[in-house]
Amino acid sequence: MKRGLIAAFAGLVFGLGLIVSGMVFPAKVLGFLDLAGGWDSSLALVMAGAIAVGLPAFAWARRAKVKLPDSTRIDRRLVGGSLLFGIGWGLAGLCPGPALVVLGLGDAKALGFVAAMLAGMGLFELLERRARPR
Repeated sequence: MKRGLIAAFAGLVFGLGLIVSGMVFPAKVLGFLDLAGGWDSSLALVMAGAIAVGLPAFAWARRAKVKLPDSTRIDRRLVGGSLLFGIGWGLAGLCPGPALVVLGLGDAKALGFVAAMLAGMGLFELLERRARPR
């Protein structure tokens, strides 16, 4: 029960942060991604703030012996996934977290994005299961 409340509170704070920062507004995100046009640098400050919060949190997690991913390998799957993520972000102006917040705010356009995201996740799982040796 307590963990659920903590998770709900963290999700609420995350969602509110996305709303306040403008990450839920595709036009703002696309303005940030438009380096050749009228670049909106304000989301760079959001990213810098996230890094400033994340660095001490990861340092604490390491000291607390929390199991963190340790792979540093850059392979075809990582590059391909990054490209697909970036293409989706650039086309829609949304990434998964903000898309869920926008969906929760009742935006119908987010429904298509979230449906496509879930379909992609399902397709990935299907392909992964087929690729695993029995």
